[in-house]
Amino acid sequence: MKSLAELQAIKDKMKDKVVIREGVSTTRVVVGMATCGIAAGARPVLSAFVEAVNEGGLAQTVTVSQTGCVGLCQYEPIVEVYEAGKEKVTYVKMTADKAKEVVEKHLKGGKVVTEYTVANCE
Repeated sequence: MKSLAELQAIKDKMKDKVVIREGVSTTRVVVGMATCGIAAGARPVLSAFVEAVNEGGLAQTVTVSQTGCVGLCQYEPIVEVYEAGKEKVTYVKMTADKAKEVVEKHLKGGKVVTEYTVANCE
């Protein structure tokens, strides 16, 4: 890197690739990113949520972030969805493809994907 202009260009290029943390949102998606989550594949899940939220035009209403240990290591990667006025939904054993489906069906369509929730994990 040789100049501030180069740094700004990199920032602009990566803007849609980073975790969305800004703005007033009514929905929060939190991906468990402790050692157990990362080992189970949480990084691609986090990336898939960020990309799908951006591509789906949900960036103004949905915040995607990460957290440490959720406490259910055997069910990693774990994703928790918090919506204003609703009960938290905990998705388990997530993959990037499941994340995209959750964005389409749950975050956009309003219907919880029950087969991926902690209640149906066994």
